[in-house]
Amino acid sequence: MEQKEVTVNTNKVFEGKIINLRVDEVKLPNGKVTTREIVEHLGGVSIVAVNEKGKILLVKQYRKPAEESLLEIPAGKLEKGEDPLICAKRELLEETGYEAGFIKHLITFYTTPGFSNEKMYLYFAKDLKKYTAQPDEDEFLEVYEYAPEELWEMILQNQIKDSKTIIGILYYLKMRSSL
Repeated sequence: MEQKEVTVNTNKVFEGKIINLRVDEVKLPNGKVTTREIVEHLGGVSIVAVNEKGKILLVKQYRKPAEESLLEIPAGKLEKGEDPLICAKRELLEETGYEAGFIKHLITFYTTPGFSNEKMYLYFAKDLKKYTAQPDEDEFLEVYEYAPEELWEMILQNQIKDSKTIIGILYYLKMRSSL
């Protein structure tokens, strides 16, 4: 039996530049009615970019919601109606200054499906050519290179805390021979 919830009513609470918030009244499979707070997000992309030395590029940036600087794979949000591949190419160049000669979609996943509809499109990029990074005016990034095995240890030591980065690194470590 499918465990589906039927929306009875929707109330838009907030509309912002990056997210919207709505509260849905839903009918549960058992017939009871409850509410769900839902963060609407257009989605994003993240890129496991591997350079000619076989190292993975990460960016370090301060994240206000986490109140700390985090190491992450390059990533960014989709614009309305934007193709995720176009977004991935743009974000890689903006954040790292690299353009990929080869880029491939790996998987798509929900970041936090308990309260958000945000989808993350994960890409793999190689054959990188260096240009100048072009971060958004409100982004302050540092670019680092790490050997894949080093990143595994950093995950185990809780030095990498960002979920899309952990997913991307683990995917790459498992599948790199076929990429």
